[in-house]
Amino acid sequence: MANPFNISFGKEPSRLISRSSQVNTVIETFNSESPSTQAYMITGVRGAGKTVTMTYIEHELVKDSQWISVPLNPNTNLLDGFASHLCMYKVLEAPFKKADINISLFNMSASITSDKPAATVEVQLLKMLNVVKTLNKKVLITIDEVVKNQQMIEFASAFQTFVREDYPVFLLMTGLFENIRNLQNENTLTFLYRTPRIDLKPLGIVGMANDYKEVFNISSEEAEEMARFTKGYPYAFQTLGYIKWEENKDLNGLIPRFDSMMEDFVYEKIWSELSEGDKKVLSAIARNNGRMKTSEVQAATGNTSSSFSTYRKRLLEKGLIDTSDYGYVELSLPRFGEIVNAWNY
Repeated sequence: MANPFNISFGKEPSRLISRSSQVNTVIETFNSESPSTQAYMITGVRGAGKTVTMTYIEHELVKDSQWISVPLNPNTNLLDGFASHLCMYKVLEAPFKKADINISLFNMSASITSDKPAATVEVQLLKMLNVVKTLNKKVLITIDEVVKNQQMIEFASAFQTFVREDYPVFLLMTGLFENIRNLQNENTLTFLYRTPRIDLKPLGIVGMANDYKEVFNISSEEAEEMARFTKGYPYAFQTLGYIKWEENKDLNGLIPRFDSMMEDFVYEKIWSELSEGDKKVLSAIARNNGRMKTSEVQAATGNTSSSFSTYRKRLLEKGLIDTSDYGYVELSLPRFGEIVNAWNY
């Protein structure tokens, strides 16, 4: 039997802990006759399961033939990509021909059009979406790891138009918090301020423990110990399970390889994207066994109350610290502090 745990980013693992509440909110909203929103943004630290969550929602929606799924690459021309994907659906081909839609703009090998001059991509898309609406279909657009670039700005602006014209088009995006925030701060994209954001929180300890117990046929105590060790971090859940499947050691025996894999696959990347001030704060907490009084962190890093609150807010938004225990700051990711200490930062 193949290893049921997956350490490849973005691929839906066979052992998946459900986020039922958040997933159902999106599905029920998008399936509603009068949806309160036609877009959601999924954010979280690297390895939090953003892509997996988006993919799961997509798979659930397209079980209904009413839905048409369009995955787009944020680093390409999104409007052209959107139009090209729609033209690939056989169910739309004949209606598009009847509507005299020209797709020659999209560099496709075939054209379902008359000899009339091509309109702009956005105009063509409005005609396409009118056909989709007439057929009582819905379009789900998914964009993984959005960034603020010209293609994304142009697409988001066009999406506003599609929604305003009451077309059945829905958008699901994932991204790191800072990338989502940069996009929301674009002056021309005011609708993104009102777009609901799903912040992926840690997985439930009980769910993870039950999964470990079932897969490895271990005691409830050992399964819970493994689950708590991951701190609910989805990539850590998959990584620890992956190593356990291969080596079948107790938890202490798995830690060396766990540290190595987490450092190589995710923690070095997270660290490289932090400011020097962020690193200084995290390093101070790491040296104190990953948990520290807020006042002590501020003193250790030489920050004023105002400057420290900025770092605290940013690191909390990035999912790197936990402030749920009043007056304390704790590192959120398993073994992150030990690895930071090993770097001697």
